[in-house]
Amino acid sequence: MKTAMIPARRMIQVLFLTLVFFIGIKFYLFVATLEKGIIPNFERPAGVEAFLPISALVSLKHWLFTGTINTIHPSGLILFLIICATALFAKKGFCSWICPIGLVSEYLAKLHMVVFKKKIILPFFIDVSLCSLKYLIAGFFIYQIFYKMPINSIEQFIQSPYNRFADIKMLKFFTQISTTALLVLIGLVVLSVFIQHFWCRYLCPYGALLGLIGLFSMGKIQRHPSHCTECGKCEKSCPGMIPIRQKTMVHSTECSACLACIDGCPEKDAIQFSIFNGKKSFTSGAIALTLLFLFFGGITLARLTGNWQNKITAGEYLSYVSPGARSINSFDGIDPEKMQRMILMMKQLKDQQIRKQDAQRNRGD
Repeated sequence: MKTAMIPARRMIQVLFLTLVFFIGIKFYLFVATLEKGIIPNFERPAGVEAFLPISALVSLKHWLFTGTINTIHPSGLILFLIICATALFAKKGFCSWICPIGLVSEYLAKLHMVVFKKKIILPFFIDVSLCSLKYLIAGFFIYQIFYKMPINSIEQFIQSPYNRFADIKMLKFFTQISTTALLVLIGLVVLSVFIQHFWCRYLCPYGALLGLIGLFSMGKIQRHPSHCTECGKCEKSCPGMIPIRQKTMVHSTECSACLACIDGCPEKDAIQFSIFNGKKSFTSGAIALTLLFLFFGGITLARLTGNWQNKITAGEYLSYVSPGARSINSFDGIDPEKMQRMILMMKQLKDQQIRKQDAQRNRGD
């Protein structure tokens, strides 16, 4: 049973990582085709909006105040709501089961053990101080959007060129990355080797929000003291460094329901993932199926209700990415010089008609 727990989670991680690569490549080809002055003959992958969390927060406020899902980045809001729903089931399960960055962080943590042979733990005060950063970052964005921005500013932001084409700006961040941004990314990778899960533990605002929502999760890690031998292997396995032996039910915002504690425990049924305050235990397979149901069920519902693809036309994307190609593609590939001559001829004919009408009126007078 225990040997199946980590592989089940890993399969889900690999599945979503594959989907992210597929979406990224398809969106890159979509934009690359537009840059050639051609409207793509395939649909823009809506899933790319998962990487627009600020737009999703703005859309959330718009939805709460107006009751409508905006048509600029609807899938961004849908995916944001689905991710929040996962936290109500399995705490920060999104981070450990689905998020590609979480998967990369885990492999960097393994590299940490290869390099240092043991886990390096920061002093308590420094660790707590750094942990507060992700909550401050999340709080800043929530405060600015939900408190400082009035609803008319929200609507203006949604319709602004910056937000409408934020997906393309996000792509350009990586394809045309600046030296400063590259150095920051390299720095985060290096820090994640020295300090396990550096980004996830200290800086990720998404993880902070999910951790807070996870306080209301119906699923939690439960320890049964009658089966526990106090060996401490669960705590050594926990990436969140949670003092599990001091608890019967884990309520920590750092718990990601990764099940590493269960896999590391040598005693049968000493630790379980339970829902409804321990009334029912869930296996890793059941967690995987539930998360898949939430994601693909939510996406299917969004598709059926018309809240998945945005309403930005391919022509608008073309005008933004390749303005010089606008006239060519707007008239199905007609030569622009011929089009200009046709417009000039029509103008001349119109002028001739006006002169004839004026001449006829003069004769009548």
